[in-house]
Amino acid sequence: MDTATANPLAAKSTLVFQAPLFNLIKDSDYEPAIEAGMKKQLEEVRVIVENKEAPSFENTIVAMEKSGQDLTRAAKIFFGLTGSATNDTLQAVKARLAPKLTAHGDAITMNDALFQRVKAVHDGLATDSMDPVRTRLVERYFTRFKRAGALLDAKGKEELMKLNEEEANLNTRFQDNILKARSAAAVLVDKKEDLDGLDEEAIAAAAESARSKGHEGKWLIEIVNTTTQPVLSSLKNRALRERIFKASIARNSGGEADNSAIVTRLAQLRARKAQLLGFPNWAAYVMDDQMARTPESALKLLAGLAPAAARNAKAEADKLQALIDKQKGGFQLEPWDWDFYSEQVRKTEHDLDEAAIRPYLEFDSVLVNGVFFAAEKLYGVTFKERHDLPVYHPDVRVFDIIDTGGKAIGLFYGDYYARDNKQGGAWMDSFLDQCGLLGQQPVITQNCNYVKPAEGKPLLLSFDDVTTLFHEFGHALHGMLSRQEYPLFAGTATATDFVEFPSQINEALATDPAVLAHYARHYKTREPMPAVLLEKMKGARKFNQGYLTSEYLAAALLDIEWHSLGADAPLVTDVAAFERAALEKYGLFNAHVPPRYKTNYFSHIWGGGYAANYYAYMWSEVLDADGVAWFHEHGGFNRPNGMHFRSAVLSQGGSKDAGQLYRDFTGRDARLEPLLERRGLN
Repeated sequence: MDTATANPLAAKSTLVFQAPLFNLIKDSDYEPAIEAGMKKQLEEVRVIVENKEAPSFENTIVAMEKSGQDLTRAAKIFFGLTGSATNDTLQAVKARLAPKLTAHGDAITMNDALFQRVKAVHDGLATDSMDPVRTRLVERYFTRFKRAGALLDAKGKEELMKLNEEEANLNTRFQDNILKARSAAAVLVDKKEDLDGLDEEAIAAAAESARSKGHEGKWLIEIVNTTTQPVLSSLKNRALRERIFKASIARNSGGEADNSAIVTRLAQLRARKAQLLGFPNWAAYVMDDQMARTPESALKLLAGLAPAAARNAKAEADKLQALIDKQKGGFQLEPWDWDFYSEQVRKTEHDLDEAAIRPYLEFDSVLVNGVFFAAEKLYGVTFKERHDLPVYHPDVRVFDIIDTGGKAIGLFYGDYYARDNKQGGAWMDSFLDQCGLLGQQPVITQNCNYVKPAEGKPLLLSFDDVTTLFHEFGHALHGMLSRQEYPLFAGTATATDFVEFPSQINEALATDPAVLAHYARHYKTREPMPAVLLEKMKGARKFNQGYLTSEYLAAALLDIEWHSLGADAPLVTDVAAFERAALEKYGLFNAHVPPRYKTNYFSHIWGGGYAANYYAYMWSEVLDADGVAWFHEHGGFNRPNGMHFRSAVLSQGGSKDAGQLYRDFTGRDARLEPLLERRGLN
């Protein structure tokens, strides 16, 4: 086959903004396109290395930025699909490609002749008068090569490359197991009366899930990524709540999808990689290149919040037990009871019923009249749906991104419904990043996992669902509004502990009075959410924060503890015992409040690129809480403030140090007090 002419991934798409040719791409196209892309990039690198001219910014750094376009194009579409709409064929391709792609990256970053050219340009910074962005680009290339092992001797490079290959294979196996276990953990219900407490839409969706799996006349409760499950707040049947919770928390801890051996080996090999690269452990290696700089800085924040969070969670648990006793329940509070009784306390204390809120949070209204409305309100950006571009699944929606002057500046793909062949959770990604050097405009994706409603029924969201939608769209805006010349700095290419900041700022818009009033309308009558309900919802924001903060801190601290193991530490043989010891160390071992993610299904850190980085959500929330305070100090979420944020942060990508980006926005370093106030920890 002539790949250049027959493979639609082998050349730039001819569609608007180079939209992927999903109508032409076949599963069999990905592997040859990616392998051809790797081969071509190595040839491009060879040309750079053999250039007889003295190393310069243009012939080395810019040449590297231009290399690998064919590979990037095919890989971004492929990995987008393996997250959103995979199958056995794609998973097998992914498994075969993982070690090859890792080896390909190593072949570039450990190419000594290439590194010497990068080093020569870097050494010349002292005398060259480059602008700040070019200077930072050179510095980032030099740092990336060093962190990838360019300074190791031949023996060290060989060992590191073997460890990288093994890690890539283990990451893939881990994620495969996550998909298998989540599907297998779904709970089948025989009698409709056992679903008492769920609304009609949720019951219909469960019936449809069962029907699609060949269980006509039954109901299937799908499991989401987190430990606790959304349905637990509504289900009255305590035995069913227990079944669902135990099905969730037992995932990947036994049977053919057991991840125990994978995670312990990953922790061990990462520790050895860190040692090779001159760091005491993987956490130190990772954070050296983040805002935090050291694990001690991250731990100071997390461990500092733990006592108040644990204390608040204990008080919340006592209140729930008192309610159980008052109702003559005759049992002790268990983790599968927390959400159910917590919802009752919320109804009592705040007179707020989640079921009363949902009819006002219909998905399309939240998306169009909330998420899109807020983007226009702050940044002048609008979205126009189009139906002429091919998609990889019928549920995917495509929108033009239209800037203030009325000109389309890119595409946005929204994929909102859960599927068996889709990874859990919610995320933003891109098929193409904005980049002036390559003449590219952004093609951004957003994925969620809302249970698709039955035909003709509305999708009614919880307020947690709403904040997730706003959060991930904040990442999407970071990609859409990027205005960078160089690929390395485009879009969300910032420090990981900064990248959540723009998304959390956008999350805050979900409760902005003008935005909330615009989207929170009854799906039948279009009546706005009553003012009294709005006020109750705002008043309940600090409710259950002991639990919510504790479950997050437990997961974040588990991440750091796993990645604080040194290369000389013995291999962990009992994952549960390690977890318990780690949580007891920080006063967070609480049977009522399990970690948001247990080790064996903690995708962020074992397969999702967030190893030793899960702390970043809280680190970014410090920035976010103080950033929201800045908005309020300067007149609120309005267009002038939004355009300032767009200019200072969203458009800048990674072109400046993250701390400088924050100071450019607020004129100060972030303060902790707004976060403590928000979470009721002060």
